[in-house]
Amino acid sequence: MQEGRHHAPDAFAAVAAQLRSYFEGRLTSFDIEYAAPGTEFQQRVRQALDVIPYGTTTTYGRLADSLGAPRSAVRALAAAIGANPLPVVRPCRRVIGADGSLTGYAGGLDRERQLLLHEGQVEIAMRTPVAMP
Repeated sequence: MQEGRHHAPDAFAAVAAQLRSYFEGRLTSFDIEYAAPGTEFQQRVRQALDVIPYGTTTTYGRLADSLGAPRSAVRALAAAIGANPLPVVRPCRRVIGADGSLTGYAGGLDRERQLLLHEGQVEIAMRTPVAMP
């Protein structure tokens, strides 16, 4: 073990329990306190992600509108979403393209599709083809 660190196997027990409940279909939102570094804009985007309800999606444009950001800020918005350090807990998968397609996910489109399917978004999840290996 590195100096200054201690072994605390129960430190993430609550987080693990919430993740397990989410994947078992018993939890639709997380109650996890954590600090994620980022700019003021990234923090605003992350807060906006937190209020997108389970089982729904929004577009980058609508998210920009909700933040009072101009549509020209969509690239910056996408970059802030991509910098999300906890993509399962903070639901960046729920932000899709204006045409309803999956446009990118830090864990890959296959994982984004699976998470959206898990949340009941079958039509959205099946809209964007995923390349076969």
